Amino acid sequence: MKNKVKQLRERLGLTQEQLGELVGASRQAINAIETEKNEPSIWLAYDISRVFNKTIENVFLFEESERKSRSEISRGYAYGNKRD
Repeated sequence: MKNKVKQLRERLGLTQEQLGELVGASRQAINAIETEKNEPSIWLAYDISRVFNKTIENVFLFEESERKSRSEISRGYAYGNKRD
């Protein structure tokens, strides 16, 4: 999932560690989110968005994700097995 976390964090002059402290996450977790190695839980995404005074949709760009959703995977779309 694409996101604007690093851009918004730097605009506020926060380090990864400081943002992590504000939202109850480690610096490593913030780094993994910024580099798109991990996706935050909905609650962590909400807390991060609140720090930036933005909506979740303005911080995390769901429509740009190439990752298949869990519902698509369960329906078989992710593997080319489209079911009717």
